[in-house]
Amino acid sequence: MTEKKRRKPKQDRAQATVDAILEASFQILERDGLSKLTTSRIAERAGVSIGTLYQYFRDKDAILAAMGQRQSDAMRETITAIVLDAPETGGVRAIVRALMHGLQGSAETRMVLSDALFRTGGGAEVSRQHLTFLESISGRSELDFALGKESSFILTHAVIYLLRAAAAEPELALDPDVLEDELVHLMESYIGSLAARAANNGA
Repeated sequence: MTEKKRRKPKQDRAQATVDAILEASFQILERDGLSKLTTSRIAERAGVSIGTLYQYFRDKDAILAAMGQRQSDAMRETITAIVLDAPETGGVRAIVRALMHGLQGSAETRMVLSDALFRTGGGAEVSRQHLTFLESISGRSELDFALGKESSFILTHAVIYLLRAAAAEPELALDPDVLEDELVHLMESYIGSLAARAANNGA
């Protein structure tokens, strides 16, 4: 079946089917891991036929990408809510915390979904997170100077890729509270350095 002909979940019943498939996939990933995740097992757990599953998803990778995209969208919505509802108190810590806890599931599940999302969305997905992070810190008083594209890149990508590295190395047993503190310290120290540099250049 071509992508053009693949059914889109426009109706409530179709959306419910997609939701069931994604939820079943998440449950299998959490309980049994990626090696046990097959389209036949997903269909059985979701209560749909394998043919119905393939009406919405071409293969297992497409399901994983959809799961990753859904969780990433939820994370961005959380960050946006922080920015809009409490811009004066959001700050770097609230955003780091949202990025750390924006994806559900075990470290293994989060890594699988993150990898799937990066394979399909790649740079575009990081760019969306990059812009959301920049928006969240744009109102901070210490950022009363223009951020260059290179410093903006470091501010956002450092957090995103360090968290990916932490998820990829569970054997390190990093304490999430300590990791949060260190990431916040890293970002705030860098922001402070940028502010000092801008002040010196303007003197």
